[in-house]
Amino acid sequence: MDDYRITWTQEGHEERMVSAVKYSEGAAQDYAGYKRDEPGVSDVRIEPVMTAKK
Repeated sequence: MDDYRITWTQEGHEERMVSAVKYSEGAAQDYAGYKRDEPGVSDVRIEPVMTAKK
């Protein structure tokens, strides 16, 4: 199963914000929808978490 993080731009911050939590694909889509509705938030993206293969 792949893991995803949410990234977004936040009004008043120069750097992109990154979720501290990893999500499944479905949960990431839900959370991204909630994040898009927050005031001052724009450019919400769902990005795969890169993990090192053993």
